[in-house]
Amino acid sequence: MGSSNAGVSDNSTTISDEVGGTTHDTDIDVVDSSRFQEGEKVLAFHSQQLYEAKIQKAEFQMREWRYFVHYLGWNKNWDEWVGIDRLMKLTEENIQKQQELKKKQDTDKSSKGGRGSQMKTKGYTGGRGRKRKSDVPQKDKYAPPPEKLVNIQIPPQLKKQLIDDCEFVNHLGKLVKLPRSPNVDEILKKYHDYRLKKDGVISDSVGEILSGLQCYFDKALPAMLLYKNEREQYQESIRDDAAPSSIYGAEHLLRLFVKLPEILFYASIEDETLTELRQKLQDFLRFLQKNQSAFFLSMYHSAEGFDVADKKQDN
Repeated sequence: MGSSNAGVSDNSTTISDEVGGTTHDTDIDVVDSSRFQEGEKVLAFHSQQLYEAKIQKAEFQMREWRYFVHYLGWNKNWDEWVGIDRLMKLTEENIQKQQELKKKQDTDKSSKGGRGSQMKTKGYTGGRGRKRKSDVPQKDKYAPPPEKLVNIQIPPQLKKQLIDDCEFVNHLGKLVKLPRSPNVDEILKKYHDYRLKKDGVISDSVGEILSGLQCYFDKALPAMLLYKNEREQYQESIRDDAAPSSIYGAEHLLRLFVKLPEILFYASIEDETLTELRQKLQDFLRFLQKNQSAFFLSMYHSAEGFDVADKKQDN
């Protein structure tokens, strides 16, 4: 994803920037309780070995918890995101397992001849050693630094909406019936009218944010907001240069908010302005939650042509 040329003035917040980059499979993140906490020391697997590490950041990504870890004693260039299957609690029992694993691997390497001693010399050496390139934690050069991501809190009821959405599309083979009403354009207009009625006036920043959300949605939908089995429907639905925001509705708009922290990372927005932007985005999410029953579908469309009333709102 390339850099954004977002312009920001003292009295406004602009997020009307293009979304670049390659097409990704959709990863809709719905938060559940985390087994590990930020700042916690753990044991982390890498290349069949266990290293002591510290969790720098915990994020719910790709429908599972992901942890940004720093390997203690190693350069921060080796920091990386790992899944829960790569982590163990730092307990005496697990430390014993770490030692037994290392002893077993050393024995296996020795039995293979000279290669064992060569690889063993590349292990941990008090924090200033170097690791063999093939035996070190690899840094994902494409992942944004977690501390730089804006924290957008999705309300619990909308998290449940995301879980249901994922379940219907990925596990039950159902689709959102298109075109949607209200569509994204209409929802943004309803929020505009809501703010106008509440405040008596629409600030420039609110107008620019709504315009930016529409722009982001239209560009991000085919790139990162569709599940695999929704792509054919997209090709059939978006014709004659129709904008996705005029076809899709709240279900896919909510998915955008999962991806916004990553998208906004590439926008040149000052911290103070980003804080104001986050507050307005949170207000928009509260508006979505307040109107959940009116904006979101109560049934998804079966690929065979049947409509099944499976989904229930938890208002």
